[in-house]
Amino acid sequence: MNKVKGWLQDNLKGDPILWGIVIAFSLISILVVYSAIGTLAYRKGQGNTEFFLFKHTGLIVIGLIFMWFAHKINYRYYSRLSLIGLFLSVPLLLFAWKFGTTVNEASRWIVIPVIKQTFQPSDLAKLALITHLASMLSKRQLNIDNIKETIIPMLFWVGLICGLIALMNISTGLLLFLTCMLLMFIGRVPMKYIMMQILVGAIAGSLSLALGQRMNTAISRIENFMDKDETVFQLEQSYIAIATGDIFGKGPGKSDQRNFLPLPYSDFIYAIIIEEYGLIGGVLVVFLYLAFLYRGMVAVTKSYGAFGGLLSAGLSFSLVIQAMVNMGVAVGLGPITGLPLPLLSMGGTSLIFTGISIGIILSVSRSEAELAASSTKGNTPGNIKTNFSSKMVAHVSSN
Repeated sequence: MNKVKGWLQDNLKGDPILWGIVIAFSLISILVVYSAIGTLAYRKGQGNTEFFLFKHTGLIVIGLIFMWFAHKINYRYYSRLSLIGLFLSVPLLLFAWKFGTTVNEASRWIVIPVIKQTFQPSDLAKLALITHLASMLSKRQLNIDNIKETIIPMLFWVGLICGLIALMNISTGLLLFLTCMLLMFIGRVPMKYIMMQILVGAIAGSLSLALGQRMNTAISRIENFMDKDETVFQLEQSYIAIATGDIFGKGPGKSDQRNFLPLPYSDFIYAIIIEEYGLIGGVLVVFLYLAFLYRGMVAVTKSYGAFGGLLSAGLSFSLVIQAMVNMGVAVGLGPITGLPLPLLSMGGTSLIFTGISIGIILSVSRSEAELAASSTKGNTPGNIKTNFSSKMVAHVSSN
């Protein structure tokens, strides 16, 4: 037992509570996905839910392995890799748009040769853009309002990447754009330049709607949401699942609506969670996401420099905002988006990129903890953290 404890202390660095939250999400995901994939197994002609269970569990394990490797790397190295990720993302997004595998009238996927696993370039693009934006903001804190060196590069990359993603996936592009706006606000960008970025985003979004694949779908989903006389099929089945779940739920594996809900293992997995585990299970999931966000913000407050704090904040907000939107759709608070529930929905390479994102957050907490330990020995100046934190507080107060 002492050997196991010692190995965990030596190899699982960073925020231990965040590690626990991720493991809890992984266990919940395996249980709920296993319950919800019966119809998928039937449609695929296999009728063997264990096949998809093992595949999903394997991808979760791979995601955790990538998370472990990502947290072992000092987060400052990701600043150098982010620009490479952006340059790779642009041609991959264009290729997916024109030649990608089409599902539900959208070609968001590229099939990886040999292993035949689908890959969404938007996952790489999101991670690269948030990391690069955090890097730009941190390096230019002293000249944050410089048009040529700071504002124009941010306008370019945010508008380009979000616009390319919106060609195939409007909701993902919009959420990424909102995350970038929030990150710019935290990074002390003046409001006039944030408004300029919103204008650029509106232009890029309009072009994406006109040239992309999802304009008619987006319009119909908004119209269906605004229609108070008729409820679309997906939401109707979701409402039934939530209503019949009651307080304590029907029990694990006893969902009825999994046979009627489209994508019960992905887009509407939250409805299945409430049906089987009741309101208590639904509230627990919300609590875990809020706890995840809180621990991500703890890493911000403990950061000795701007990059670590901004990086942790951007990645945390990206995951939690998507989760809140997905759960809001399931309970009828917004139009259907097609966004999966991070850390819980069945997925492919998205689980790997989610693991990398969380690994980077853990890397921030690990590296800053090590820096704090060394500072107690007089090796690190302690005023860096104080200066950055005070500037952030002053900026938020002034706005």
